[in-house]
Amino acid sequence: MNRMLEKVLSKLITLFFVIVTVFFLSSPTFACSRVTYLGSDGVVITGRSMDWMQDMQSNLWAFPRGMKRNGAAGVKSISWVSKYGSVVVSAYEAGTADGMNEKGLVANLLYLDESNYGKPSGNKPLLSIAAWAQYALDNYATVAEVVDALSKEPFQIIAPTLPNGSPAQLHLSVSDSSCDSAIFEYIDGNLVVHHGKQYQVMTNSPKFQDQLALNSYWQDIGGTTFLPGTIRAADRFVRASFFNTVIPKALDPNFIKGVPDGSYLNQAIASVTGVIRSVSVPLGITSPKEPNLASTLWRTIADQKNKVYYFDSATSPNIFWIDLADINFKEGTPVKKLTIAGGKIYSGNTAEKFAPAQAFAFLPAIYISKLKIDKQSTASPL
Repeated sequence: MNRMLEKVLSKLITLFFVIVTVFFLSSPTFACSRVTYLGSDGVVITGRSMDWMQDMQSNLWAFPRGMKRNGAAGVKSISWVSKYGSVVVSAYEAGTADGMNEKGLVANLLYLDESNYGKPSGNKPLLSIAAWAQYALDNYATVAEVVDALSKEPFQIIAPTLPNGSPAQLHLSVSDSSCDSAIFEYIDGNLVVHHGKQYQVMTNSPKFQDQLALNSYWQDIGGTTFLPGTIRAADRFVRASFFNTVIPKALDPNFIKGVPDGSYLNQAIASVTGVIRSVSVPLGITSPKEPNLASTLWRTIADQKNKVYYFDSATSPNIFWIDLADINFKEGTPVKKLTIAGGKIYSGNTAEKFAPAQAFAFLPAIYISKLKIDKQSTASPL
């Protein structure tokens, strides 16, 4: 009997310290979540939520191949020409927050309070963080290609202040149609890459390695026994990991009759949407003591096998989608935009509703040295 009590007490003490760790490591941050799902028949889906404390005036954009780009960081900016077309969601009309290219590569930017990109040094080209996700979408078809290229650190990321005055502290996830996945974080000025199909969930603070350690404890407890339920990043990571594990990976006879066309793919889209909604924060949630905890503004669900990109606004009654097969990505075709800011409502496949538009400019990131007049050295962002 005493041994049993000792075991119970030990588990309770362990649980207490884990909860305390989650509480302190999960400092209030702008909240987002990302899940990658691998099902039968080669179905791969990546879903994410965008949580922020205010409307970001997001819109959808279709970018063709052959676009001349630069890193928006002055004369030392890295330059490239887009190899692949993509459909993306903008933030503040100043950067790419999320998107999928015509090869099924998905890129997601999420907030990470611990991010530190280091100071520019030497002759390395510079890249505004607002163009980080777009650089990946423009240049690479697979996660392996992204990891191989970005691990060599071909540029120095510069993170200017966002239009609302918040610091641009972000980490990047990429996934592809094989369900390969990678997460890129800059910690203490050093790039840390987590690469592998097992890295299917990502949220915010603490850094990804600590999230994995915390999640391993909850896996031992079991999600049907107890799941942490706050809107903090570490709790959302645990819930998303559990739900992504237990949702069906094949046709479910219990529900398929209620799914449009009786399609397993549509069932999978619904399941992943449910996971992302389950870790979303209701619109208007605020906390006086934790002002950085944010409401979910929108969600994206990317069908990477069939190249269909779904958009789910927190303020709209409908989910709509863009079939990338219906977008002309040929070099020389105009940039196109689907305006969703201002409460616009769409349904069904909206590929034909995109209209020619001038591409937004990436948020500039110019640095001025304290030691010499060189607009690309160290000091503070303008």
